[in-house]
Amino acid sequence: MEFAEMPVTQAKEAFRKTAETFKAGAKTLPQRYFVSSEIFAQEQKKIFSRQWVLVGHQSQIPKAGDYFTSEIAGESLIIVRDKRGAIHGFYNVCRHRGSRLIENRNGQSAAIQCADYSLHAIELALWEGFIFVNLADASTQLGGHISLDEWFVPLAGKFSRWNLSALRSAKRIDYDVRANWKLIFENYSECYHCLGVHPELSKISPSDSAENDLTEGPFLGGFMRIAKGKSLTMTGNACALPIGSFGERDFHLVFYYSIFPNMLLSLHPDYVMVHQLRPQSAERTLIFCDWLFNPEAFNRSDFEPDDAVEFWDMVNKEDWHVCELSQQGIASHAYEPGPYSARESIPAAWDEYYLQQMR
Repeated sequence: MEFAEMPVTQAKEAFRKTAETFKAGAKTLPQRYFVSSEIFAQEQKKIFSRQWVLVGHQSQIPKAGDYFTSEIAGESLIIVRDKRGAIHGFYNVCRHRGSRLIENRNGQSAAIQCADYSLHAIELALWEGFIFVNLADASTQLGGHISLDEWFVPLAGKFSRWNLSALRSAKRIDYDVRANWKLIFENYSECYHCLGVHPELSKISPSDSAENDLTEGPFLGGFMRIAKGKSLTMTGNACALPIGSFGERDFHLVFYYSIFPNMLLSLHPDYVMVHQLRPQSAERTLIFCDWLFNPEAFNRSDFEPDDAVEFWDMVNKEDWHVCELSQQGIASHAYEPGPYSARESIPAAWDEYYLQQMR
């Protein structure tokens, strides 16, 4: 779906104000979903051990032998590029004595091999340059889950203009947030809170400008307008070359999408920001945030990635603080599920899909 090229009437049908898709009566989740270690264990088994989970981007391992490690559902994984350029995933477990093989988070290795006992492979596939793994075969012995291509059919071609597979990361910041992972998704999925929490963001992008085109299922989101300046940066200026070929309208929009269960994708005219969530417990979430740019921008004198990084680092920290306050409040015996507003249709839809997966 290419918004810039659609007729106005079709665009209006595709993107709707958040209130137009709201289901009256929707409420926040019960307390146990945010504080219970039993619920957290079920999530690891039913969701993170059975579905396609984001672990990184192919630009992290550009050369043969490059690798990085990742932890999903309590399992340590090795993601490596072979000498032919293909990317593979393995459990980080020696087949002889069970030792963890690699301790470093990333690096370069000439070879990881054993003549008779090769490492156990994990299912791995790429979508738009992003690396996903699925532990279903190993953890459930069921198999038969859909391929990554099948999983992403609803998004086929939707983000092609942003050239996501070719982008390179200029910066990663890791955040350790004392809040349940679902609160991160719910916070990201609405801007009802923005005027009070994000004054600098609200000056550039009006908090009531959200319109959505994905309103149910595992993929949710839409766009907000850039009303002042050319991008979401500290200066308000574009900080890099455009990352794609856009129509004039798209140069004034930022697209925000959540991809279940651990990816938040924010598409700006001059960069892409990606949040990768790693739930650690019912009340703690690690978040890896990458800022990706047009590879040609890195060699230009007008490349100012910190302009975007500093802006969103400020906004991210504001969000994480609010999420931590929510976690503290929800833990109180006084908490009970409250009503979502008409401007919170996307977090309500996210809750609905999450509960389907937990059943």
